[in-house]
Amino acid sequence: MENSTEDYKIQSFDLDTQMLLKTALKDPSAVNLEKVSTIIVDQSLKDQVFSKEAGRICFTIVQTEAKQNNGNVFRRNLLNRLQQEFKDRKETRERSLQEWVCFVTFMCNIFDYLKVNNVPIVALVNPVYDCLMRLAQPDALVNEEEVDCLVLQLHRIGEQLETMSSQQMDELFFLLRDGFLLQEGLTSMTRLLLLEILEFRAGGWLLSSTAHKYYYSELAD
Repeated sequence: MENSTEDYKIQSFDLDTQMLLKTALKDPSAVNLEKVSTIIVDQSLKDQVFSKEAGRICFTIVQTEAKQNNGNVFRRNLLNRLQQEFKDRKETRERSLQEWVCFVTFMCNIFDYLKVNNVPIVALVNPVYDCLMRLAQPDALVNEEEVDCLVLQLHRIGEQLETMSSQQMDELFFLLRDGFLLQEGLTSMTRLLLLEILEFRAGGWLLSSTAHKYYYSELAD
């Protein structure tokens, strides 16, 4: 079933921008797609709720543009901008943890939604792994915001990522296991999240119903 434009969470934009996005979703050739991609990325970097929604919006525009005129203007502009933000990731994290977490969330969302022949975009695999590896470093594991982001992304795209590169996933989980076992100063919530994601992958990217009840009752408490 086609999504109506009302289904997308674009209410945080001013009315002109909402109209631009609604037009882009229905008739991409009628708008400046470079401007649209800039608006979506800019908002994703400052609004965590929108950064989770943006992949779906981008997917629809990419699909509609391809059907309309076999075009890829929007996708090209979007990936170029992602590449630029990826180059600036160290400065972004130093400047604002929230913006950094939003960037990782957005990029993982794009990885999840944008496919070529039903396969994730290969060019995004290494950048996504790079960001997740950064979130698994000792200085990031002491920030619950970064750990939360890491675990959420692995729940969402871990299985897909492992299919694309199991060696890098092994390296990432070595870091997480060492962090869980060896690192001092982690909060009880961080330890719980790390243990849950270690068990999640060990179970083939699934949690048993018993484990699910345990972790989620603990998280609720």
